[in-house]
Amino acid sequence: MSNEPPVTQSRPGKGRFGAALAGALVMLLLVVAVVGGEAALSTTGFCTSCHSMSYPAEELRESSHYGALGADPGCKDCHIPQGMENLHRAVWAHLADGSRDLLAELTRDYAGIEAFDERRLEMAHRVRMQMKAQDSLTCRRCHSNPRPPGRSAKAAHARMQSEGLTCIDCHQNLVHDEVEETDLTASLARGSMVIRDSED
Repeated sequence: MSNEPPVTQSRPGKGRFGAALAGALVMLLLVVAVVGGEAALSTTGFCTSCHSMSYPAEELRESSHYGALGADPGCKDCHIPQGMENLHRAVWAHLADGSRDLLAELTRDYAGIEAFDERRLEMAHRVRMQMKAQDSLTCRRCHSNPRPPGRSAKAAHARMQSEGLTCIDCHQNLVHDEVEETDLTASLARGSMVIRDSED
């Protein structure tokens, strides 16, 4: 008589079901963490917790965009693509832009606006190029059906389709303190910033 314990057979698929359930729970927790984290990092309160961002936030509150039609936009409305379909863009914006701005915050003294102004044109151009690459989707979220007044504005909007332009190509310096306008198409072709000709 053998002293070996009897072999018990496990039901096929039981282990796989447990692994699949565990995987699904991990994925669900990951999605909740990413979506919840993105929402928390997109608040104006979080953005302006860095002193340097208090300057553009104040400029926003003083701009014609703030309070227009009863809307008080925050940082995310222009700088972070919204909606689940753009979640990957929002996460990338936080990783790339947030890391860059945090490093600048830690290595520069922003007690006065002068240090911010030294970077203003560079930052404005970077944001403009991002908006162009995304076909100004943050602009279009609020301005989904623009009806420009006047013949020249209508002609300019008609040119958008034929010349591959987007909102930000023409509408620069709307909210924050003015810096030189940049030619985004030429900048894209050259791979570096091109200041727009003042005669354009």
